[in-house]
Amino acid sequence: QVQLVESGGGLVQPGGSLRLACTASGRTSSRTAMAWFRQGPGKEREIVTAISGIGSTYYTDSVKGRFTISRDNAKNTLYLQMNSLKPEDMAVYYCAARDYSNAFYSTRGRDYTYWGQGTQVTVSS
Repeated sequence: QVQLVESGGGLVQPGGSLRLACTASGRTSSRTAMAWFRQGPGKEREIVTAISGIGSTYYTDSVKGRFTISRDNAKNTLYLQMNSLKPEDMAVYYCAARDYSNAFYSTRGRDYTYWGQGTQVTVSS
């Protein structure tokens, strides 16, 4: 089992920045693919970004150039640096992990086995 705990959400003005963190515990592996998803009010959950076990990344078009995914394997922590935030980025953000040592990322939520509880990001002036 893997437990994921997100932190770092909050209220930010448009154009501002936030950094989300997702700390993993339990049966973790630095080679496991992980991702950030989000679900805005009245919207379906969507992929934001993902990182493979070897560090290759995926970004949905709407966040390219503004968001950066990274991981610190020594700390078992996944990060999401969000810059130039827009009101449409407002959502609950979830981190997700694939099965142990599955290094390939996916853009489909159903391919991820472990999920955090989510952290709210509010972008408003």
